[in-house]
Amino acid sequence: MAAEIHNRIIMGIDPGTNRMGYGVLEVLGKNKLRAVVIGDIDMVKMKDPYDKLKYIFDRVLSLVDEYRPDEVALESPFFGENVQSMLKLGRAQGVAMAAALCRGHKVFEYAPRRVKQAITGNGGAAKEQVAAMLKGMLGVEYNPKRLDATDGLAVALCHYFESSAHVPHVSQSAKRGRSKSSSWENFVAGNPDRVVATGRGNILKKK
Repeated sequence: MAAEIHNRIIMGIDPGTNRMGYGVLEVLGKNKLRAVVIGDIDMVKMKDPYDKLKYIFDRVLSLVDEYRPDEVALESPFFGENVQSMLKLGRAQGVAMAAALCRGHKVFEYAPRRVKQAITGNGGAAKEQVAAMLKGMLGVEYNPKRLDATDGLAVALCHYFESSAHVPHVSQSAKRGRSKSSSWENFVAGNPDRVVATGRGNILKKK
């Protein structure tokens, strides 16, 4: 009798101080994926930065309690010239991380360029490109004016690619010696039957 394969739930979070995107990805059986939910935590009308932090903590706590992820992946703050913006974003990420950790969930971080590379093969891809790839890969419908939500799901999918057995891991020494292939490139190489080559790049076939 074959062993029962446990479904795996991954939550991805794209930290923000006005909108924080999130997405939940379910791995069904052996590498079959389903997007459970995407959305964003809207704080546009909130003025007090500490009220925002409390709201982020409460909402993330509510989300992890509702979807009970096995792992939570967050996009790490980008490094920019505006120190105040980086500080605010880092606080938002830290509060979201604390909410997941206080429920005992495993937490992982990925740089913004790594997430884009994993989904599109291009670390400099625009939000619109990431959203379009997610629609093709997972059938996700999204609001083009609320792309923080798809960014959250992208973080979850990036973690799936990085942590799945069919995506080779490159050691730190190998990274120093040569450029690392993207998770998307590894996925294409390992799943040629699911990818269509077009003039604009590789597109994933819907199952």
